[in-house]
Amino acid sequence: MNTYEKNNRVILKGKVCEEPIYSHTVLGEGFYEFVLEIPRLSVESDKIPITISERLLGAGLKIGDSIAVDGQFRSYNKVEGSKSRLMLTVFVREIIDIVDCDNYNEIELSGFVCKEPVYRITPFGREITDLLLAVNRAYNKSDYLPCIAWGRNAKFASELQVGERVEIKGRIQSREYQKRINVENSETRTAYEISVTSLQTPYIDQDEEVAN
Repeated sequence: MNTYEKNNRVILKGKVCEEPIYSHTVLGEGFYEFVLEIPRLSVESDKIPITISERLLGAGLKIGDSIAVDGQFRSYNKVEGSKSRLMLTVFVREIIDIVDCDNYNEIELSGFVCKEPVYRITPFGREITDLLLAVNRAYNKSDYLPCIAWGRNAKFASELQVGERVEIKGRIQSREYQKRINVENSETRTAYEISVTSLQTPYIDQDEEVAN
């Protein structure tokens, strides 16, 4: 596993809740998208967008199939009219076997704080900090990934400085929200973020480049 793969690793196991549909072709290889549903410990579940190559897809997947994947959480900009939206997806590198559990959701990241953290306290007194992490990828690319820290982690995260490197462990979660289109209309959209379970700021060499 090279350095860039270590910077960003996701392992998921769940059930297919939308059949794969064709997305795009790169260097003659087709890629497909589908949604993986992973139950939480509560009654809710997370529905995570997945991108997979036709080579790994093989004979295909159908709704209800169980699958475990090893990959990376990636971002890209989607142009809609005159505006651009940050889109997130798990890019599958390998289909794996996880036999000791029905569901699995784990992510490890090493990246750089690229926006000032936003700290707040909920009406119920819970501390929350929002982070945007830039994670270096091969070919001079970076993924920009939203993270949310709670409680003690939130306080620690709120003191991080832009450009500071941080290592994070957590899980990918989804949530629906209402996006207002105009005065009269709104639409339901889904946001994705990393719920942080642990984070630390490792020592880095002064010559190491910060993501831009």
